[in-house]
Amino acid sequence: MSEITKRILIVSDSTGETAEKVVRAVLAQFDANLAAIQIFPRVRLEKEIEDIVERAAESGALLLHTMVNPDHREMIARLCADANVENVDLIGTLMGKLALFVKAEPRGVPGGMYKVNEDYFRRIEAVEFAVKNDDGQHPRNLTRADIVLVGISRTSKTPLSTYLAQRGFKCANVPIVKGIEPPNELGQVDQDKVFGLQIAPDALFRIRQARLQQLGMPADTAYGMKDHIQREIDYAQQLFDANPHWPVLDVTDKAIEETAATLLAIRAQREERRRSH
Repeated sequence: MSEITKRILIVSDSTGETAEKVVRAVLAQFDANLAAIQIFPRVRLEKEIEDIVERAAESGALLLHTMVNPDHREMIARLCADANVENVDLIGTLMGKLALFVKAEPRGVPGGMYKVNEDYFRRIEAVEFAVKNDDGQHPRNLTRADIVLVGISRTSKTPLSTYLAQRGFKCANVPIVKGIEPPNELGQVDQDKVFGLQIAPDALFRIRQARLQQLGMPADTAYGMKDHIQREIDYAQQLFDANPHWPVLDVTDKAIEETAATLLAIRAQREERRRSH
């Protein structure tokens, strides 16, 4: 696997979450992971902006920003021009167009999306729930989850749980381990809430080999061997076949956002059917 040399710096006077979602959605249209993303949230000082532009110049990075303060947007444009740094203003042009359309001036207040309200506290609670109930911890809490993910190791259970939690869904995940029965509590969950995750053997082999390398473990460890991986996948398929009500999502080469969108669409359809009956 070739080393990523391209860098994208995201600068925001709020969390940077909006810009990151936009950038990752666009990057997903390319065939490979071509750039590393670094986020600089809550940037409010001119000195911080100067340091970030300097860092972008040194690394040859692309700088994207969502600064609502017009002075800061102008400063970034000027500094980037002086330092020959490619930059994209993700919010300024849209804000200007909207100002003309609605015939009003923007308030220029950072973090307008993240006012403390009921939705904010719901998302915080969901994130805490996902952390506490990751990888099969506290199975007694499974019945409290909005969504339960089931899959073998390295099928994106944790990042998908985290992403869904940030959307406000209490998400738990349960690992499938060959030779170990799933917790009894899984059978007590509303089965409409359970989703299986599967992945192609070759893709899982690459992911696990990379993980072993990161951990400094031998490449021939059983966890990363093709025959062991195939046995795990077969075992998971047996569990999915025994529970045909669970939708099984293929995460092979899929962005987390794409898998989440598919899952939430299925969930919405099921809720709509319930309401109509």
